[in-house]
Amino acid sequence: MDKTVTIYSTPTCHFCHMTKDFLTEKGISFTDYNVASDIEKRQEMMQKSGQMGVPVIFVGDEMTVGFDKERLSQLLGV
Repeated sequence: MDKTVTIYSTPTCHFCHMTKDFLTEKGISFTDYNVASDIEKRQEMMQKSGQMGVPVIFVGDEMTVGFDKERLSQLLGV
């Protein structure tokens, strides 16, 4: 399974911070796109997910929206 993790987030989003803290605690590297300042990535996120809310998290091809610790743990096998 592809464990590449990508997060679309904003600096002021509490759930974005919780997600990144969770991944860091588990030793999982991730790519973080700040969609508050990166308009291109914001459009990419909306196109891929149909969502305007953050965080939008991709683990490989699997998408989850919001901080769902159980779902992330399942997708990451941790």
